[in-house]
Order: sequence, then structure tokens, then C-alpha cells
Amino acid sequence: MTTNVSTVPAYAAPAANAPLERTTVPRRPVGEHDVLIDIKYAGICHSDIHQARDGWGEGIFPMVPGHEIAGIVAETGPGVTRFQVGDRVGVGCFVDSCRECEYCAQGLEQYCARGMTGTYNALDENGEPTYGGYSSHIVVDENYTLRIPEGIDLDEAAPLLCAGITLYSPLAHWGAGPGKKVAIVGLGGLGHMGVKIAHAMGAEVTVLSQSLKKQEDGLKLGADHYYATSDPATFTELAGTFDLVVSTVSAPLDFNAYLGLVRTGGALVNVGAPEEPVSLSLFSLIGGRKTLAGSMIGGIAETQEMLDFCAAHGLGAEIEVISGEQINEAYERVLASDVRYRFVIDASTI
Repeated sequence: MTTNVSTVPAYAAPAANAPLERTTVPRRPVGEHDVLIDIKYAGICHSDIHQARDGWGEGIFPMVPGHEIAGIVAETGPGVTRFQVGDRVGVGCFVDSCRECEYCAQGLEQYCARGMTGTYNALDENGEPTYGGYSSHIVVDENYTLRIPEGIDLDEAAPLLCAGITLYSPLAHWGAGPGKKVAIVGLGGLGHMGVKIAHAMGAEVTVLSQSLKKQEDGLKLGADHYYATSDPATFTELAGTFDLVVSTVSAPLDFNAYLGLVRTGGALVNVGAPEEPVSLSLFSLIGGRKTLAGSMIGGIAETQEMLDFCAAHGLGAEIEVISGEQINEAYERVLASDVRYRFVIDASTI
């Protein structure tokens, strides 16, 4: 592949709710500040399924999902200074932003006032659709490309570009660390990274899961405690316990019940995004000066910080590597919670 416009193999959803199928998509020429990445692995995020099935609306089809990308720099534009051919790199949930607003200036590009440009299911500055990581190559501006440190295998690093930063950002922002009690709701692709990261930060970590079937896994990953939310006694026993509760689930919760677990002045932060609206009694907040909040990935600098943190602590995702032809099966298994804990596509099979 050269700096001329090329097409690359990919797996795409041709329409909402249609099975993904092998196809080709165009990639732009390598520009002045671009890097061409030879994708080695791409994680499957639950949000890929939401978007490929148009659960959040405004889907752009055909759609090539994938925003957990790990690979090797194959070519650089003449103005690139941060990367060289052969470097290990990653791409997360967005590939551009306005670069001028107050949030971009603070390194919070994910909250860009104009709106970040998603790695897929978005339109770039030229009005062309972006295509994600379920493909062999991608061209990305160097300023939106991350360096993957040595010490993390590329397949285990790929999910860090979404699952890792999605949990690292709120844990860091709300001060998870020694002396803090943190609960992670849901032990899935997001939640298992939350357990690992919160434990590495020094917090006392509790997993709140629908059942106890993953209890052994949770404790091995770094949890100090594990409770089943299907047991009403859990909410009585743990009332007012946690400084921070991070919910990773993508289904509506009884927020009043979960806020009851938060201590006075604490926070319940949502990183899961249900398709349905949720309800809330404000007395659940007022009674303890509690915060109900949301958090979405991280900026480029914080994502690099997360990757360096994970490398320093020997953290990678727990993965199952699959081939391209297994993507549709993997989607069904994700929906059935039949994965421990992240599917990662071997891009050489695309």
C-alpha cells in the first residue's frame, strides 16, 4: 500500500442489523502528518454491536466497526515527527477533533465542542465516512495515534484503546487509590479492566455482578470482594459503603438502589450506555450529596498515560483471539455474555 488512494480488505455491516461480511473500503492517501498502520489486532467492543445494529441511531452504512486497534507503522508522512516505520501503535475511539476549542486545548478531545470524529461511523473533515479497525490498514493523523509500550502484547493491548481508557479515566478523575473503596458493576469486557486498573491504583475493589458465576475470575483479577446483585441482601449489607461505583453495564439499572451503595459525598459513574432511558428519584442524590455522573473514554494524553500505566503494572486485557469469519458469532456471544473477556480479531484473517 502506497500514498495513493487504495482499497483495503475489511469486514462491514452493509445495513443495520445485517451480518458483517467481507468487503473492501477506501483509505485516504498518507498525508503530511499521517501514519499508515498495518493493523495486527482489533478488539470487539459492545458499542460496535450497538452501532452496527443501529441501536443508538444515526448509523452510516456500510459500516466497518472497530476502535480498539493495535498495529505497526508501515509508512509515515513527510511531516511526521512522533513515529517511525516499525513502531508499535494504537488507535482508539476517535481520529480527529477541532483542535481549537477549550476542551481540545485541555487534552479532553473526547469532549470536543464541535464533536470528535469517531474512528468509524462518522464523517471526516472532507465529509467522507470513517471506517474502523475491522480491516487490514488504517491511515490516521499522528496526533491521534498512540504509542504502545513494550511489555504489552499487541493482542492484549488492543482492548485497552477503549475498554482500558474507558475505566482508567473515571477511576483517575474520581480519585481511586489507597484508602478508597471502589465498586465495579459488571465483570465483562469493560469491568474486568476496571478491576485490574483499580487494584493497581491501590483501591479496595468490589465486583457487583448479577451472579457469582465469575467470582473466582474476579478475585484473580484483583477484586477484594465479590457480590451478586440478584441477591437483595447485597444492597442492604453494602449500603453507604463505596466512595466510587463505576457501572459498566449497557442495560438500565435501578439507579436508586445503586446510589444507596454510595457513601455521602461519593459518586456513581456510568460508562455503559443503555439504549433505553432510565428513571431516577432525586431524593437518592439529595440525601447524601451524591453524584450521578457519566464518563466517556479519555483524551489522547490520558490514553497514553493509561497505556504507560498498564505497561508499568503488567496489565493487558483477558482476550480470546478470533478470525474475521467468526465476527458474527462473536457478536452473538457478546450479547449472551459468553466471553472472558474481550474478543480480539486477528487482522491477518480479514
